[in-house]
Amino acid sequence: MGLLTEAHAGLTCRLAAQLHEHGVGLVEFELLLRLARSPGGELRMSDLAAQSGLSTSGITRAVDRLQREDLVQRRACPSDRRSLFAVITETGQDRLATVLPGHLELIERWFTGLLTETQLGQVLTGLRLVRDATRPDATALNRDQAGC
Repeated sequence: MGLLTEAHAGLTCRLAAQLHEHGVGLVEFELLLRLARSPGGELRMSDLAAQSGLSTSGITRAVDRLQREDLVQRRACPSDRRSLFAVITETGQDRLATVLPGHLELIERWFTGLLTETQLGQVLTGLRLVRDATRPDATALNRDQAGC
């Protein structure tokens, strides 16, 4: 467990420093990434919370921060007034496009580039198994938006 914690802390420290240069925190980066790769660039707030592991109040605060910088906007669900969507804005897409190349370069330098193709395949398979067991909502697809 110590080795896993140390590896995670080392990667997180290097990635957080790069994100900080672009005015984005780790949580905000994850949310922008999740929104950008979702159909229509949007997710229900509750789905975004479940995927990111944030509480309802945590996702509200994070989306508030992103909204203040015009990186995300909220959109009401047309069929359920209680539901809101978080939607990545053009500014959010631009910020992500600016941050992502350096982020991927660091991942290559400090993670994937240190492993052989076989090792990387084994690590990724293991990580998927652990993720799916411990965070089954982490990759949930957008729910049927018609019913919100």
